[in-house]
Amino acid sequence: MNKVINSDNFVSDAVSIIKSSISESNESQFRMSLCGGGTPRAIYHALAKEELLWENMEVTFSDERCVPPEHEESNYKMAADTLLSKVPIKESNVIRIQGELDPVEAAHQCELALRKRALGEVYQHDLMLLGMGEDGHTASLFPQTNALNEKERWVIDNYVPEKGVNRVTFSFPLINASRKILVLATGEPKKKLVSDMLNGDNTLPISKIAPDIGDVTWLLG
Repeated sequence: MNKVINSDNFVSDAVSIIKSSISESNESQFRMSLCGGGTPRAIYHALAKEELLWENMEVTFSDERCVPPEHEESNYKMAADTLLSKVPIKESNVIRIQGELDPVEAAHQCELALRKRALGEVYQHDLMLLGMGEDGHTASLFPQTNALNEKERWVIDNYVPEKGVNRVTFSFPLINASRKILVLATGEPKKKLVSDMLNGDNTLPISKIAPDIGDVTWLLG
């Protein structure tokens, strides 16, 4: 089910949705995937001030640039600086994509870590945060790239011709196994893309966000 929220208080609404998702969960361990980019930065800052059971959380990242964890472009670094370093989460429960490795190996290592924790089942996130770009990409699933059609692997290296770079990204089979997905999008161009997609435009990568059993909330600011 798709739910669209046009928000005048984007950060506080995002935090509220995240907190509600955590409080409503019946799982002993809450699995949440973080997204990169500029949009979630203020959300992470605000979330760091909330009293949550961080010791019971497992955190992943939906994509990563091929850079070391201390690099300014690292999604992990942004989340660590704004959120993870400020809350009492167990280091062993933070599963980052190792962007310093060869992208094929980084994808393999991340998937291996997830499969070990999944115990033969699909690794199911309780909440997956996703951003989106003005070209309709989400995570590092860009238009006309090979990873869009991945059916088996959970984490995949993806070459992005328009940027001339490799990325490592969750695939749609893993994304769509989530219990709940929160898509964060700001600006009129992105709002139009979401509207077009919900009205039947299936040419955009975001149109492939379709959880098997979960719900999608599109938070538009």
